[in-house]
Amino acid sequence: MAWVYLLIAGAFEIVWAVSLKFTEGFTRLWPSVGTVVAMGISMVCISFALRSIPMGTAYAIWTGIGAAGTVIVGMVWFNEPREAMRLVSIAVIIAGIVGLKLSSTS
Repeated sequence: MAWVYLLIAGAFEIVWAVSLKFTEGFTRLWPSVGTVVAMGISMVCISFALRSIPMGTAYAIWTGIGAAGTVIVGMVWFNEPREAMRLVSIAVIIAGIVGLKLSSTS
C-alpha cells in the first residue's frame, strides 16, 4: 500500500505544481485553495508512504514523478517546447524512478 500512497503523492505533486500557475501569486482564491489542498494531500500521502519506504527512495521518486509529470503536462496542455533534449531528460528521470523502485527492498 505504501507504493500506492507514493504514486498518489506524486500525482498530487503534479496537480499542485500545475495549479500554482493559475494562482497568479496566490492572488486568485480558488486556484490558491486548490493548490494548498493538493499540497496537503501530497504531503499526507508521502508521509504514509514513508512508514515503509526508505526516505531517500520515497523522496526521489515523489519529486521525480512531480518533475517529469509537470513537464509532460506543460508540453501537452500548455504547448511548451518538445525539444529532443527535454524528452531525453524526462526519460532519464523516469528511468531513475523505475531503477529506484526495482532496487527497493520494501
